[in-house]
Amino acid sequence: MGKIALNAEQLANFGEEIDAIKQTALLQRGARDARYIKRVVAFQRALAIASRISIYAALPFLPSLGLSLASWPLFWTLICAGSIGLGIAKILDNMEIGHNIIHGQYDWMGDPRFHSKHYDWDTNCPSEQWAHSHNYEHHTYTNVLGKDRDIGYGILRMDKAQHWHPAYLANPIFATLLMLFFDMGVALHDVEMDSLRTGKRSFKETWPKLKQSLRKTARIWGKDFILFPALAGPLFPVVMAANAVANLIRNIWSFTIIFCGHFPAEVQTFPASVCENETKGHWYYRQLLGSANIEGGKIFHIMSGNLSHQIEHHLFPDVPAHRYAELSVAVREVCDRYGIPYNTGPLWSQYASVWAKIFTLALPSRHTGNTLPA
Repeated sequence: MGKIALNAEQLANFGEEIDAIKQTALLQRGARDARYIKRVVAFQRALAIASRISIYAALPFLPSLGLSLASWPLFWTLICAGSIGLGIAKILDNMEIGHNIIHGQYDWMGDPRFHSKHYDWDTNCPSEQWAHSHNYEHHTYTNVLGKDRDIGYGILRMDKAQHWHPAYLANPIFATLLMLFFDMGVALHDVEMDSLRTGKRSFKETWPKLKQSLRKTARIWGKDFILFPALAGPLFPVVMAANAVANLIRNIWSFTIIFCGHFPAEVQTFPASVCENETKGHWYYRQLLGSANIEGGKIFHIMSGNLSHQIEHHLFPDVPAHRYAELSVAVREVCDRYGIPYNTGPLWSQYASVWAKIFTLALPSRHTGNTLPA
């Protein structure tokens, strides 16, 4: 990706055009958006219930109960359908519902069920902690080294400018573990365990948020791995395993979408100095250069929480995300006129690029990371 230089006047004009797109979208919010989020929530809850019923319905056909081998296909069909369905329900709850509601995209409705201050999602991270680490820190300082803790999540080296340490030789291993246990990675993100490890914060300073996060994790895991399995009686392990598979599906998918929106090869990072006297136009410019989109169809976009339009999400985090596809047309047109790169590609391409970076940055680099073009 070439570096495009915009002067102060061009940046101001660019910012005004992007802001006009945002303001128009905010003014258009109404019944259409309310219907959309209510339908998605209704579908997600129905799918979660149906999936859990499917898992329980398989239990009488468990081959270990002495039933004939003919029962095996039905048993596995019900278990797999239930696990996959529950995984999809968890993805929808986390990405298209929870993530977007906590961003305040539906606060204007005046409905407590869809308000960012009241909504609690089905994941380990307390919503108020997420609002701080994600809504404030990440979206204010997107891809700014030393300020955006999403760059590496405290355990990965995702930019050449990050000081290399021999521990980063395990970059691919750390990334795989983060992918498999992404719910815990998110739950501990605002706790800043890395600051405790490096001595920047004491345990006393860390404990309040850690305690809150552990309580939320205990509640979520208690539901999935104790309460619901206990309802199956002696078949406890079967239900627990099915729920674990559903969580694994959610974790891998969430990691994939989020990393493909933030860390493909052409996405740029910036030094902390860019935040000094940063204008609105410069901020919008930084969001564009620090983001990537993923191409796909309507269902794919819904399953990604519309974070497949990560560029539009970074530009307009408080606009209902289901509008991003239509907004992307206008954003891309503005980018074309100003000669600004618009990073987009298919999932396989962005994902391959992310993992190539993970492996490459496991080794020491000679060059520093990108800086924001002046």
